[in-house]
Amino acid sequence: MANVVLMPAVVADAVDAVLTSWLVEMGDQVTKGQALAEIETDKANVEVTAERAGKVGRLLAAAGDRVAVGAPICVLLAAGEDASAIAAALGEAAERPVPVDVGEAAANATAGSPPAFGTAAAATGSTASARANGKRLFASPLARRLAAEYGLDLTGVQGRGPRGRVVRADVEAAVAVRNASRPAVAADEPTGQASAGFEDIEVTRMRQAIARRLTESKSTVPHFYVTCDVRMDALLAFRRQVNQISAVKVSINDLIIKAIGMALLAVPDANAIWNTTSIRRFTGVDVSVAVSTGTGLVTPVVRGVDRLPLSELAAVTADLIGRARAGRLKQSEIEGGSFSVSNMGMYGVREFSAILNPPQSGILAVGAAEQRPVVVDGALTVASVATLTLSCDHRVIDGALGAQLLQAIKASLEEPLRLVVGAGIRG
Repeated sequence: MANVVLMPAVVADAVDAVLTSWLVEMGDQVTKGQALAEIETDKANVEVTAERAGKVGRLLAAAGDRVAVGAPICVLLAAGEDASAIAAALGEAAERPVPVDVGEAAANATAGSPPAFGTAAAATGSTASARANGKRLFASPLARRLAAEYGLDLTGVQGRGPRGRVVRADVEAAVAVRNASRPAVAADEPTGQASAGFEDIEVTRMRQAIARRLTESKSTVPHFYVTCDVRMDALLAFRRQVNQISAVKVSINDLIIKAIGMALLAVPDANAIWNTTSIRRFTGVDVSVAVSTGTGLVTPVVRGVDRLPLSELAAVTADLIGRARAGRLKQSEIEGGSFSVSNMGMYGVREFSAILNPPQSGILAVGAAEQRPVVVDGALTVASVATLTLSCDHRVIDGALGAQLLQAIKASLEEPLRLVVGAGIRG
């Protein structure tokens, strides 16, 4: 049977995504798991993959289109099917969305239930309210939000989305028409001109999401910070030894990630997140790694850090970082994790503090390893020293617990043999 590929559900309150490019063409044979398209979500550029094998029968969106979550974007034909199966498959899919009241949709979103195609949350992003003439008004949550911001009555807006749904473009067009019809208001003559020109750069969806999430984090999560200096000489020497026998080159950042994993095992109360009515404690360690890309910050998750040998951890991390910069991460690869690490040592940054990525309860900010004077056994000497700053969610991690966790990380970095106890080194 023909398979209708839908715009995948995304995290948080995202209601749509931009289809940036197609990786297949009409008539192509695809296999299960093959990448079909690249999309831009609020958090990253990710790939849409085929859930089953088939032939590309129809592409329902063009590159650059903004498509509602759950809306059809492609039809894959099964063996022996022809174009006649496309209409039947789309007809069946179109019957699935159920319009709901705005209040109900908001309640569902608050409860944290992700939208799903064919459910009351309406994966097309549609909600419904009554028109004055008794008909239902279909509009995406984004369109409703924009209409409220602009003070626009949607009952007079003609929707150009699927089944007449009002989308963002319809709201923006209606606002433009309304503003054009208003009389111009004379402005005061400027008393002078700016000494320098400027350029307004459009804010991307990812940058909007970063701004929204970090503002929420800083304003709603009670941060506190713990800082310490770590002597890195032993770690640098250990890395050189490891790379002499490992087929995969291990970086300092890999060793820091491993140290975090070992520390969270040693301090299990810190391996947890705030869950509103409970504190969720994890038995394994998944660590998010901050990666700077051309479009913003992405945090792919290295899973099972506590179980991975160093060489495997290095390979997994390098793969995630490479695909993050290429915009080829899957949505599942940027979700989850109880802890993050942000390393700015390669930029020569001595010390900084990082903002928590909710619902995670901790993030480690790593500065550059640099030559500094230190006192060892009463004698002054020079050593490679890096400053680490741990940001904690005080709802989960108290001061003493945060200090204990940071000391455990420091211990593993200053005595790096701890990193291979029970893990081994495999090439």
